[in-house]
Amino acid sequence: MKTKILSISLLLSLLFTSCDVVDNLFTFYISDEASFSVNSGLPVNSPFDAPTPDVTTNSTAEFENNNTNANLVKDVKLKELQLAITSPADKTFSFLKEIHIYISTDDTDEIELAYLTNINTTANTLYLICTSAKLDKYIKASSYKLRTQITTKETLMQKVDFKANMKFRITADPL
Repeated sequence: MKTKILSISLLLSLLFTSCDVVDNLFTFYISDEASFSVNSGLPVNSPFDAPTPDVTTNSTAEFENNNTNANLVKDVKLKELQLAITSPADKTFSFLKEIHIYISTDDTDEIELAYLTNINTTANTLYLICTSAKLDKYIKASSYKLRTQITTKETLMQKVDFKANMKFRITADPL
């Protein structure tokens, strides 16, 4: 009886490990970036949408570079979203209370991509918390829209420019 339990446990362990190994063989990353600005004079403690331009994807070429195509992509997740202040050079995120970034396309509903709340830092770079949303439809599209909602805890005296660097984890089917 102990031999059967040990054999079944070993077989299940091997099966799950093999699936992870196969997934890793067909996994790669795509990076995108978006820049946007926030003007001075925003209301304090009220959410405000910062206009963010559409992001043109290069996903078809990225898929081809990784020996796959959009039809074989089975899972896309955001693994990292870094937000940096690009101007003014000495500005930090001390003014920011929270930030939420949403993604959509013309053909898909808007969903939350990443966020950070209770921000308390004097750095000029932040790493947002990525949601676990499935992003296949968005990354396979030729472009997607980002909507950035921020809440400040102090009045901005000058325009602030941001750059968002996003890293997506792509897993494709082997066949």
